[in-house]
Amino acid sequence: MLIIENLTKKYGDFTAVDNLSLKVKEQAIFGFLGHNGAGKTTTVSMLTTLILPTSGVASIDSYDVVKDNLKARNLLGHLPENVTLYGDLTAVENLRFFGKLSGVKNVEASIEETLKLLDFNEWKNRKVKTYSKGMRQRIGIAQAILHNPKILFLDEPTSGLDPQGTKELRDILLMLNKERGTTIFMNTHLLSEVTKLCTDIGIISKGKLLLADSIKNIENEFPEEKSLEEIYFKIEGEKK
Repeated sequence: MLIIENLTKKYGDFTAVDNLSLKVKEQAIFGFLGHNGAGKTTTVSMLTTLILPTSGVASIDSYDVVKDNLKARNLLGHLPENVTLYGDLTAVENLRFFGKLSGVKNVEASIEETLKLLDFNEWKNRKVKTYSKGMRQRIGIAQAILHNPKILFLDEPTSGLDPQGTKELRDILLMLNKERGTTIFMNTHLLSEVTKLCTDIGIISKGKLLLADSIKNIENEFPEEKSLEEIYFKIEGEKK
């Protein structure tokens, strides 16, 4: 579903992402792990066509994110860390705006189907400014999946959520993966969520990819480590 080859982003003399190469298979839930400032958000910004890479290539379902950016955008959904919604509009009104802006066909039917899928009909006509953080995240996901994308990119999706909101979001992502076959690429620094949600992980540090594989293979590669947390710190320590 996603192929990245030598993807690099530089800002002057600073290299935010350095020759990143990895593959994410279809219907995987991929956790992209790294400390704050490791290059996770910059990577997702390139993959979602928000910024141009300095060099390298990336493709979504064979469409180059630079050369075929419009076709790539039609295949992806994106939930940024701080989702922007219009507080004086209801959930339905927000989704109608984003849906029409994105050229979603049968917007009203898509909104109804999406809100039902996310179990949000009870609050759909309330203004967004009255919502909790978790409820806003749910509408953020709704706008990201309104066009039924093949791959969903999320940037620190559980940031600021309480334990209940975190569990609800996790359940939604698992459901989308299972019922719709959505491939998920998730930036995070929370190892606890990765172990409960992801099938595969990549670890990035200072813009460089340290490792990428299935969790099962990684656990087999480090049999002496008792947890993914121990594996993560071992890998980071070896690369310093």
